[in-house]
Amino acid sequence: MKKWVITIVFLLLPFSVLSVEAKSPEVYIAIGDSLAAGQTPNRAIDAGYADLIAGELKRSRQLAFYSKELAFPGFTTADVLSTVQSEEAKALLQNATLVTISAGANDLLRLVQANPSNGSLSYQQISADFALNNVRKNITEIIKEVKEAAPKAKIYVMGYYFAYPHVHESQKQGVQKELNTLHAILKTQAEDNGATFVSVEEAFASQAKELIPNPADVHPSMEGYRIMANAFFEQYNKRLQVRPNELPLPNPLTFEEILNSQKEAVTSPVSRIDGFDNYLSLTELTPYI
Repeated sequence: MKKWVITIVFLLLPFSVLSVEAKSPEVYIAIGDSLAAGQTPNRAIDAGYADLIAGELKRSRQLAFYSKELAFPGFTTADVLSTVQSEEAKALLQNATLVTISAGANDLLRLVQANPSNGSLSYQQISADFALNNVRKNITEIIKEVKEAAPKAKIYVMGYYFAYPHVHESQKQGVQKELNTLHAILKTQAEDNGATFVSVEEAFASQAKELIPNPADVHPSMEGYRIMANAFFEQYNKRLQVRPNELPLPNPLTFEEILNSQKEAVTSPVSRIDGFDNYLSLTELTPYI
């Protein structure tokens, strides 16, 4: 009889432990620029790192809701700040338990003159210094606004990769220095305001040309987005990873297709494409992040 008692206790113990560790499904909102939106190297929108994060959470039964309606190609930190301050954003964020933010690169990259034909880069130092100071102020306010709108949310600030791997080595140093400053700002402001910084640059460095395949564009392939998603999971839960065989089949939508889908949604709500509700406010897909 004693053996049976011991066996029963042993079988029940793991279930009690699991019940303590179990997490409620996440309400995940992705905020920011074209990396959060999933812009491809060929000026379309497809699955980005946020979609891959959501997909992995769904596979592990840890996702209740996901939206990237607050992600817009070309957005600077000022644009993102204005977005999260809107009533529409506050309504979307109020039940969020997980938020990722991609913001800051466009403040800098819009100042960089890149010439893919001769592999050169140029920018003005004074303008870069001014832009980075704006990032410092705006990212702090973005995090504070998100925390106020989504008090239950864990907030992750995504880092960036070097966006010009195809230029000559002699041209990289200046922009790399500014990117290092950008990362330092994002990391410091994230940690000082209760958020977590996610670094992706190291994971890109050894295969940057393959992950950013178009010399005339700064956006990664889906494999690049997979690496970004996994960098997030290194901070969120190391037991979760997006494997190569779990990537969705490519399904890029051009800007025109997104606009057309919105026109259909006006008369037929069932035709709406999840995650693209607010893309009507865009006027074009930009070459920035």
